[in-house]
Order: sequence, then structure tokens, then C-alpha cells
Amino acid sequence: MTRVACQQLAPVIADLEANRVIALGAIREAVDDGADVVVLPELITSGYMFESPEEAASVAIGRDHEILAEWAAEAARGEIVLVAGFCELGDDDRIYNSAAVLDATGLRAVYRKLHLWDREKLVFTPGSAPPPVLDTRVGRIAAMICYDLEFPELTRSVALAGTQLLLVPTNWPLVARPEGEYPPEAIIGMAAARVNRMAVAWADRLGLERGQEWTGGTMIIGVDGWVAAASSAAGLVAADVDLEAALDKRLTEHADAFADRRPELYAAITRAKTETIPHS
Repeated sequence: MTRVACQQLAPVIADLEANRVIALGAIREAVDDGADVVVLPELITSGYMFESPEEAASVAIGRDHEILAEWAAEAARGEIVLVAGFCELGDDDRIYNSAAVLDATGLRAVYRKLHLWDREKLVFTPGSAPPPVLDTRVGRIAAMICYDLEFPELTRSVALAGTQLLLVPTNWPLVARPEGEYPPEAIIGMAAARVNRMAVAWADRLGLERGQEWTGGTMIIGVDGWVAAASSAAGLVAADVDLEAALDKRLTEHADAFADRRPELYAAITRAKTETIPHS
């Protein structure tokens, strides 16, 4: 079993130092709890509700910044896989909504969010590379960010690449839902886990930031699509997850989630947005 830990936190908008302390404390707490994998929220270094691209740029950091070096040191100390969101200043001087993937060997990858949500498009440049799929000491993992999870083409793609555990830093704005129901994004994440037989864990955020209330919907989902751990409170959410089960895509004796696919009939999914989809 693999101990997966997500930290539900409330970063401070545009305060690098405050958020550095918050993130380090959260990583250390998870390591002390015995975590093998740790996930922090989207944009944990900076907060989310930027008033302008200039404000985002003022707290954007490069891949060589000391914060990422500190994260790498903590990943090495705890021998963990760590995925955490940050506001990235690219070598091209553009601002990206990114996630760092680290383990005991250092920075393994930086993923830039492909699908920008709402007003993010006024601040960030979208990424242009697919999510990283990496072999780690716990198994094969992938990372994406928040709204990316709502595109089943993307989650299926990383699953087909052998991902056993998908890790997702998120900032989910609170939306209305019927009493007693899960957040809609959580339902999508559960479905992604179940249809792909792939564990999924996301770290959401808390608090009220410049009038925006957040869902606080952190969850860890098993390969079967059921909730292994969830919380709407601040702090650590952890569960032991069987990642070996993700290697077996059989649903019943005669049904297999991957072998039963008919990709020759799914061409419309990958057509360019400008192409017309034919109807019969």
C-alpha cells in the first residue's frame, strides 16, 4: 500500500514568504505522518485571485528559485513524491500556472496547466506539453492541475500511458450544489478513477480570497473510484492506496476497461476545434 497525503491549505495572496512557510510546514507534517506521496494545492506559492498580470508577475518564480530547492530537500529528506502548484516565471518571461513534481532525486518535471479556467486566461499562458508521466519509487504517477481533470481525453491519455496514481493540485471555486452532494469536480474525478482503474488524489484549498470562496474538496480516490479519504477542513487528508490494483484493468471475467475500447470509432475526440464533427 502507498500512503498518499493531500494538504488542504489557505495561501495568502501575493505573499511569497508567508506561503513558503505554509507549504514547508505542510510538507513536513505529511512526512512525519508517514506519507509516501504528498500533494499541495494549485498556486500554493502565490494565491489565486490576482488583480492583474503584473501582480502575478511580482510573485512568479523560476524553476531555480529557492522555494523549489527547499521542496526538493524535503522530498529527499522524507523520500517522498511531491506535487505542488506554483506561479511560474518561464524563461520566455511569460507567467504559467504550474506544478512541480519532485522526489528524492530532485525536480523531476514541471507541468504547465493546459486548460485555463475563466479569468486565468487574462493572467497565464497555457501550457503546450502533455502531463508528465513518471516512474517513481511508488509506481507510475502523472500530474495535472484543477480544470485539466474535467477533460476525460486528458485523464484517459495518462491512464493509457500506464499511470497508476494521478496527482492534481486544485483551487475549486465554490459553486451551488444540492444538499448532501459531492462537488461536481469531485464526481468527475471519481469517474476518471473508475473508468480508468487509476487512483486519483487532489489537494484543494480553503479560505475566502478577495471575495472568492473555495470548495475545500480535497479527496483521495481509489482505483475502484470510491473515496478513500476526504475532508472539508484545513490540514492533512491521507489514505493508504493499493496502486498495484491499477495495473489490472479487468472489470469482470469478460470485461476489461482498456481491452474493450474501440478507438477506431473515437476519431471525433481528437479533431481540431475548427473541424466539423459529422452526424449520421
